[in-house]
Amino acid sequence: MKFVIDNWMLITIALTSGAMLVWPTIQGAGAGSLSTGMAVQLINREKAVVVDVCETEEFAQGHIGGARNIPLNQLEQRLPEVVKNKGLPVILVCATGARASRAAAVAKKLGYDKAQALSGGLKAWKEANLPVEKA
Repeated sequence: MKFVIDNWMLITIALTSGAMLVWPTIQGAGAGSLSTGMAVQLINREKAVVVDVCETEEFAQGHIGGARNIPLNQLEQRLPEVVKNKGLPVILVCATGARASRAAAVAKKLGYDKAQALSGGLKAWKEANLPVEKA
């Protein structure tokens, strides 16, 4: 006990630095942890399928090139038709990433273990100056 009392400041610093090291892991544990750079790598190297879960009108205003549109409320029924190979990575995208996170949970429930939501959604994609198509 004397050691703890005498070295309380060092113990506090050690605990704080440990918490700061673990924080990014905890924060990135959600479904929306896929960065734009990682998404581009998945698309180019592993032939990932991009599924935009925005409504049809939003999709027409702008989407990632080659993305397929399945509105979130239709995802459970239509995803198996659009992405037949459950072994392929699936990148789920929406305007800001909120709906895509829910969509990733649905996709994983359907057996798409490599499904991930794009963190920040289409907004982050545009901010990274990556190409966007319009319908």
